[in-house]
Amino acid sequence: MTAPITQDVLTIPRKDIESETPNLIGMTRPQLRAALIAHGTPEKQAKMREGQIWQWLYHWGVREFTAMTNLSKDYRAFLDRTFQIQLPEIVTKQVSADGTRKYLLRINGGHEVETVYIPEEGRGTLCISSQVGCTLTCSFCHTGTQKLVRNLTAAEIVGQVLVARDDLQEWSIPGEARREERLISNVVLMGMGEPLYNFDNVRDAMKIVMDGEGIALSRRRITLSTSGVVPEIARTADEIGCLLAISFHATTDEVRDRLVPINKKWNLETLLGALRDYPRLSNSERITFEYVMLKDVNDSDEDARRLVRLIKGIPAKINLIPFNEWPGAPYQRSDWERIEAFADIIFKAGYASPIRTPRGEDIMAACGQLKSATERGRKSSAQIAAETAGH
Repeated sequence: MTAPITQDVLTIPRKDIESETPNLIGMTRPQLRAALIAHGTPEKQAKMREGQIWQWLYHWGVREFTAMTNLSKDYRAFLDRTFQIQLPEIVTKQVSADGTRKYLLRINGGHEVETVYIPEEGRGTLCISSQVGCTLTCSFCHTGTQKLVRNLTAAEIVGQVLVARDDLQEWSIPGEARREERLISNVVLMGMGEPLYNFDNVRDAMKIVMDGEGIALSRRRITLSTSGVVPEIARTADEIGCLLAISFHATTDEVRDRLVPINKKWNLETLLGALRDYPRLSNSERITFEYVMLKDVNDSDEDARRLVRLIKGIPAKINLIPFNEWPGAPYQRSDWERIEAFADIIFKAGYASPIRTPRGEDIMAACGQLKSATERGRKSSAQIAAETAGH
């Protein structure tokens, strides 16, 4: 029997959560130490205090200064007066029949983003957003139909990880050994937005996630997905060092110009040139090429053979993604037989070519669907009809 879809709607007062009080969440270690010193902590104590606070925030998941029991009461009171611990607020949580969880989160300014947790056998992946909306307008992606509002801060990016860990009750208990079980074992920057158009905040957030005294996810457990912002690819290797995924989706410039318009700025030849250096620069094992399967657009045998020729010499795997349809979408999902034939050509050429199982479709949590159902639910039927007719 299929489990029902469940949805929690949390009653949260619409308050202005912006404040001039510094938020410790999202500060890097140097920033945290500098903030403590700037507000009166003696420099000789600052490094120790930084380490103590860091562990409370990111190892134990504590949200109140009063719970930081290895600090004196006076120092806890000072922290409480001077700083805040602020996370995004859950507006709604939906749980799919397949166990996928989708969170609609409210951030500063009343803006909203979505984060998705995908449980799988032996692992759990959290898909996080880097921008409110998106600037790329990829024609197959419903999330990309939403205009860019602003970049997320480092606090709002790492805050998505903390909120999900809170909901999954994944924190260790203070005073006890670290929990070995990892419900969130992987983080993917594949939600709303283009991460490399928000590089500094993404980098700082991921450094916090990777820090060994906190959340402690290995850089090989973090994958950043980009549509191909070529100038930032080498920086990603140098300053983050995580795994890289490329929203590729086409084997000719003509088709990719239409599907992924950033290709007009950095075409396939330019992008592939940058990628050939990436595994060496970051010591990563291979690059993931994401390829959404669109019926009669990019799914022919010749496309598969051309893809193999294009990526020759790049340590790679190819994730084939059945198109996640949405109301008014201008494309259709490739037939399953066609996807399997495409995958077979790539596999026989020596590349891993897994076909991604669509997850969370019943709650619009699949790739390319983020925030679309929420936005759609707030529009009138006339607006929806007009948008659909325009495709």
